[in-house]
Amino acid sequence: MATKLLKKQFNLPLNKTISNNSKCFIVAEISANHSGDLKLLKKTMLEAKKIGADAVKIQTYQADTMTLNVNNNHFKIDDNSIWKGKKLYSLYQKAETPFKWHKEIFKFAKRNKILCFSAPFDITAVKLLKKNNCPLYKVASPEIEDLELIKEIAKTKKPIIISTGIASENNIKNALKICKKEKNYKIILLNCISSYPAQDIELNLLHINILKKYVPVVGYSDHSNSDLPCLISVALGAKVIEKHFMLNNKIKSPDKLFSYDSKKLKKLIVSIRAVEKMLGHEKIDKKKILKGKLKTVTRSLFFSKDIQKGMKINHENIKSVRPGTGLNLSFFKKILNKKLNRNVLKGDPVKLKDIVF
Repeated sequence: MATKLLKKQFNLPLNKTISNNSKCFIVAEISANHSGDLKLLKKTMLEAKKIGADAVKIQTYQADTMTLNVNNNHFKIDDNSIWKGKKLYSLYQKAETPFKWHKEIFKFAKRNKILCFSAPFDITAVKLLKKNNCPLYKVASPEIEDLELIKEIAKTKKPIIISTGIASENNIKNALKICKKEKNYKIILLNCISSYPAQDIELNLLHINILKKYVPVVGYSDHSNSDLPCLISVALGAKVIEKHFMLNNKIKSPDKLFSYDSKKLKKLIVSIRAVEKMLGHEKIDKKKILKGKLKTVTRSLFFSKDIQKGMKINHENIKSVRPGTGLNLSFFKKILNKKLNRNVLKGDPVKLKDIVF
């Protein structure tokens, strides 16, 4: 897809904006960290807003829409993840955000001026989110291969954040192609590693530069236990940062080992804002930045001796020194051997009006 067709700015409810010219859009991913308690989910949403997250994200699926409730080995996790040995159905049953909660979740978000969106995992989930006027959609990493799901999301014409945790180049191209067919050009790609928790050696943060070839706006979804990957990604140009969030570390959740509590996420948000200030802009007005400081750190031309009117300026009676409140150094050669039209004292700044040309 030609990148020129893709949107470069995403205007969202509550005056939120995602673009390369706006501050980084920070998403608190609640996922399974509600621990099956709607009241806890609401408290988590409020806390995310309080500490400075721009949005909260939930996941829209139920165990029955994710897998089958059977006991054979196909449906048991046998990799080296933190969920090894668990039955898929039981894991998703514990982690799901029930469909029956969704209406209340979005009403609560609207009431409290919280930007809430979701990642649907099948077409029934997309239909549910449409009913609740979901303002933004996320395609979770493994779902990038589900082109029917992406097609249904694209039809909403809402912005889509696509995570690339397991994506090949063809996966990305196919997903973008589907969106283009539905005339949805509101796509953001997130650099991501689908490892929980992700180790430093796995992160490959420079891959964010590859994603920039496909879309104008990119971001990073983090599953590590460190602030550094998010901060580095912001420095590399990420305009969306997604981090798993839980109200406190006493909560029992399948996602606990790669989630930040309130204290940690607040610290990360503060650090991201500091990085943004440090990055500044590509084009800078150094005189504006150094206004009021230049006179002490720059040199200029001063008289280094007392000189009488009619005498000539030479290397012995003017000097380049700090501060910078005298004549600019660029005039040095122009004033050599010129006569003075008044008496001057050692320490006087050289001024053009005192010189005969």
